[in-house]
Amino acid sequence: MPEDTEITPLIHASSSTCDDTQSITGTIHGNALHRGNSEGQSSHGESFDNVPHARRKLGLFSAMFLVFNRVIGTGIYATPSVILRTSGSVGVALIMWIIGAALAGVGTAVYVELGTGLPRSGGEKNYLEFIFRKPDTLLVTCAYSIYAVIIGSAAANSVVFGEYVIHALDKEPSRYNTRFVAFLCLTFILLLHGSLLKWGLRLQNALALLKLVILSAIAICGILSLIGVEAFAVKQGYEIPSNFQWDKLWEGSRGDVNAFVTGLYNVIWSFVGYSTANYALSEVRDPVNTIKRAAPLAMIAVFFVYIFVNIAYFAVVSKNDILGSKRIVAALFFRNLFGEQMERALSVFIALSTLGNLLAGQFSQGRVVQELGREGLLPFSAFFASNKPFGAPLAGLFTQYVVSVAFVVLPPPGDAYLFMISLSSYCSALINTLVSFGLLLLYTSYLRAYRWNPPFRAPKLVVMLFALSNLFLVTVPLIPPSSGSRTYEHLPYWSHVLVAFSVSAVGIGYWFIWIKWLPRKKGYRLVREWVLQEDGVSRYVYQKVPF
Repeated sequence: MPEDTEITPLIHASSSTCDDTQSITGTIHGNALHRGNSEGQSSHGESFDNVPHARRKLGLFSAMFLVFNRVIGTGIYATPSVILRTSGSVGVALIMWIIGAALAGVGTAVYVELGTGLPRSGGEKNYLEFIFRKPDTLLVTCAYSIYAVIIGSAAANSVVFGEYVIHALDKEPSRYNTRFVAFLCLTFILLLHGSLLKWGLRLQNALALLKLVILSAIAICGILSLIGVEAFAVKQGYEIPSNFQWDKLWEGSRGDVNAFVTGLYNVIWSFVGYSTANYALSEVRDPVNTIKRAAPLAMIAVFFVYIFVNIAYFAVVSKNDILGSKRIVAALFFRNLFGEQMERALSVFIALSTLGNLLAGQFSQGRVVQELGREGLLPFSAFFASNKPFGAPLAGLFTQYVVSVAFVVLPPPGDAYLFMISLSSYCSALINTLVSFGLLLLYTSYLRAYRWNPPFRAPKLVVMLFALSNLFLVTVPLIPPSSGSRTYEHLPYWSHVLVAFSVSAVGIGYWFIWIKWLPRKKGYRLVREWVLQEDGVSRYVYQKVPF
């Protein structure tokens, strides 16, 4: 593929070598940030990355729906019953959801600051590179690349999608039919986002709007039932709830700190996804102003949906039913208001909600892999960085597709599958912890030379709360489970924690061999150049120059 050296690259480092990175990285990243914040102001951040304007397909609503879709998956249909069990009472459960929303708001503010300061696709990759430059920026990038692949897996949600599709077809879900549907779903997403970008965005936005309408309808129906509208009364034969009577609201509240922490952990994970638009900022029009509006609007919508849907559930389903039934709370809600025949319709709603979540997740994660290709870290970097042949990062999407399909097909049920879900969640918490404490470092005199001056700043107290909440997510899995309960059937409860800390060693080993050991052994130095490919995508290439 013919390439031309870019005359005015965003991050000009054609004369740098990987041996002297430490001495030049401050200048490189400082110049990039200065350009993004000064020259880029006239175009609101678009000049921060060398991406043709024609590639910027995401406007305000697409960016907002990207976040909304990613945050709301299947959790709101089932998680409220889990939260109620751990809290013991309806009142404490609602307080947990409010705390979770507050922490999500804190995280949103932090990622808006990071996104406006470095308005380029890649998310945490860019932030970790900017903050942790010693002993080498490529060290943290190599370590992060392994986490990016793990976090981007869509295996769990695709299997959930398969289960609800099979249930909607009135069939009995099994290991094989659900995984086959999951495979078809992942293949569909790859082909759609990889070859029909515009139609993929249209479907993604349509599903987000449908999700918002359905969940709003559930909330309205529940509130109408609560205020006594006869058409929305609980059907005969089911227990009439009294969850909002003051003495019942707090009845059963548990003083068990471990249980409260476990419930809060589940609530926090229900809000994860507020950083999704940051992974695709190079494809957002007017990225600085868009991210400042899109992410908060999406999370405000999520907050109201979560709170009012929970109120609707508790207005229609009794506490005893929620705690005593093995069915998800949404199924009990539909049964009590509309009868058993509506349960299949619920399966369709949940399947569509999950599909929207998968579309948003794979759309964003494919861009992260593309950014790793643009960095020149991956073998065949030109392939991974390219938008050929359909104007979309097909190679990056295909990478996530292969990983997700492998996780769907290969592991047996039980511990292996739960382990992968826990590993992905824990890796995400580790990255957020590094990013948030790193952002606090940027406020100190120690990193004042980095000239961090984004168009939007989150209050320092907000950043501190976000850092502590992620430290909480990292620490809680280290606490042994209470007597009588087990995280896994056969594995130690800390196994996913150990692996999460260990996988970075693979990236660090790759960095050491590629950057340090091979150049010294074979007598060359790596020179980095910024080049522009035929498809308009710019990237780094590394030339081996003999000593």
